[in-house]
Formats: sequence, structure tokens, C-alpha cells
Amino acid sequence: MRIDKLTTSFQQALGAAQSVAVGKDNANLDPLHVLHALMSEDEFGAKSLMLRSGGNVNKLHQLVDDAIEKLPKLNNPSGELSASSDLQRIFNLTDKEAQRRGDDFIASDLFLYTLCEDKCAAGKLMHQTGLSKKNLGAALDYVRGGKSQNSPEQKQDSDTISKYMIDVTEKAEAGGLDPVIGRDDEIRRCIQILQRRTKNNPVLIGEPGVGKTAIVEGLRKGFTILRFLRG
Repeated sequence: MRIDKLTTSFQQALGAAQSVAVGKDNANLDPLHVLHALMSEDEFGAKSLMLRSGGNVNKLHQLVDDAIEKLPKLNNPSGELSASSDLQRIFNLTDKEAQRRGDDFIASDLFLYTLCEDKCAAGKLMHQTGLSKKNLGAALDYVRGGKSQNSPEQKQDSDTISKYMIDVTEKAEAGGLDPVIGRDDEIRRCIQILQRRTKNNPVLIGEPGVGKTAIVEGLRKGFTILRFLRG
């Protein structure tokens, strides 16, 4: 596959994957390395896509790291690296899917979509942590908005709204929220307003730094705890 057919961010992710493989003295560049690289940087958009698809990204990241440690290592590495047969196959399938969708460039989201249904180690780990081709496909279509990838700049789940705002739900599911202390009254008041049949939109007003975001994070974390207790 020609490297210039990949989006700019996907090329950067592949470069990061190669660095991981070389640093681990692995014999080949494997889908595990690519998956690791895509999950390691927010700018690649993989974590957001997988969270939207219902996957347990933190668990997947740990399992991928563990699997990389078990890959064959070279005793006297020369620095040269070739793609494994698994990676070559997945790239070919991704290329085929891109052509079917009318994409001029291959983006990492389509690579993840193809990888998820593959029987290689990386694909199996994705399935193991709650990712499916159906859910990834739905998330991919939502983010793309029905458009093809006709630019080297990859369309990510980062439009104007998400660029300047924080997805608290995504942070909660990724375990990225800090404990909220001393704001129980405000959080309880927000819940009371949300439970109304009408006029049920709480508005938090105040100067920067007074804790408005902390209240929202505490509210979202409370929902996560309730869902856990309910099973």
C-alpha cells in the first residue's frame, strides 16, 4: 500500500507504531503496534471512536501492551522492520473497504473498523473488550456524517463543539474524572431539576474557577456509580 494514500494523522500513527516495534526489538510491525499507537494519542481520534462504540478503552490498552510484550524479539536487531502478514492483510482489506466507500484516502477509523472483525490478536482483543464491527461502523458513520474521506486531513469526532468543549461522559467512561468533594448540595439540586417534567434544564452560572465544571463532573460520575450498582 502506498503511504501517500493514508491520511496525515494515520501516517503519524504508523510512525509511532514503528517506534514502538523498534524499541521492543520486535521482528515485525504488527497490528498490535498500530492499535497501541492509535490509542496513545487523542489527536488520532481512535479512543473517541471506540468509546462511542461502547468499548472499554482502558482495558483494551492494557491488554494490547501485555500482548506486545509477548511478541517475538530479535537478539541482534538491525533496525529494519517489515509489516507482518496480519498487518498486510488488514491494510489490503482496509484499502478495499475504502474503495467501496469512495474514499480517496485511508483513515485510521476505517483501519479500526476492518481490524475489529479480523481473527488476529489485535482483533480478538477488540472483541474481548466490547467492540464490534456493527457498533464501530455506526460510530464511524456518525462521525463522518455520510461523507467520504477525500482529504488527507482525517475527519475526527472533534467538530467545533467538541473542539472547544469537554465531553464529560467520555471522560467518565475513560475513568478520567477526579473525585468531587463538598459539592453534594449543588449536585443534588441539579438532579432535582433534571427530574422535573418541565423546566428541567439546570443552568450553572458563575465566574471562572468557582467549580461549575466540578459540579457537572460530579453529576456525571454519580450516574456512572448508579449504573454500576444496578448491574
